[in-house]
Amino acid sequence: METIIRDLKKIVGEKYIKTEESMANHCTFRCGGKAAVYVVPGSIDELVQVVTYCRQKNQKFMVCGNGSNLLVRDEGFDGVMIEIGERISAIDVIGEEIEVEAGAKLSVTASVAMENDLAGMEFAHGIPGNIGGAVVMNAGAYGGEMSQIIQSVTVLDKHNQIRTLRAEELQLGYRTSIIKKENLIVLKARLSLEIGSAGEIALMMQILMQKRRAKQPLEYPSAGSTFKRPEGYFAGKLIEDAGLKGFRVGGAQVSEKHCGFVINYDHATATDVLTLMEEVRKKVREQFHVELEPEVQII
Repeated sequence: METIIRDLKKIVGEKYIKTEESMANHCTFRCGGKAAVYVVPGSIDELVQVVTYCRQKNQKFMVCGNGSNLLVRDEGFDGVMIEIGERISAIDVIGEEIEVEAGAKLSVTASVAMENDLAGMEFAHGIPGNIGGAVVMNAGAYGGEMSQIIQSVTVLDKHNQIRTLRAEELQLGYRTSIIKKENLIVLKARLSLEIGSAGEIALMMQILMQKRRAKQPLEYPSAGSTFKRPEGYFAGKLIEDAGLKGFRVGGAQVSEKHCGFVINYDHATATDVLTLMEEVRKKVREQFHVELEPEVQII
């Protein structure tokens, strides 16, 4: 690993590599184990170099964004964690389109759209993730989702080739895409929006944020909706009907405000969260014969 670290420093600079880095600092759950090596590339070119190097050396790696849909087990990750974040977050407005790098936050991109009188991203304003993760998961809320605005996505494939995929090639579905299925890495996306009024767009964003604050436990660390929506049901309703509102394991709790959220109520460990999730799945399965599938990515 010392050789790996030395070589990666040549690509990104010593300042942007950490060892034994707590992933609690990089996940919105604010818990989890350590990454053996944590790397923060400063450009798409550096990102491609880091990924290509890791693959050539058969070094285990994964990429992360804002950590808003991620939980790293307390045992940690014994490979190279590559952050696609603020250092790869350029946003360019081109007429009614926005070209945005994968590390840009959804909320920031939505605000840039609003400032340029572009409508269509209002739903994304309160989602605490980055563009890259949003594309992979086809993130959405309040009737909107990324599939409605994506024109094309530039990715790095498993052969270290940069490709641009049109929207119709992405196989975008409920919290899935070909990017997730084929383990592609999002580099940037081109979004197609519509001319609107900044004032009306801002008002809609405000209304949606008020709904979020009223219904979601935003005052506690979490990864948003913990489980995917089962076909024909709502995860939160099933969990509440199972009598699990406020159910706790250690410092993890099923939110009393919205049962679809598992929250870090009181210095929870990743093990607390995972144990609680499994208990919830078990009780819902026993009572309603419905299998809850985690929406959170567990490492």
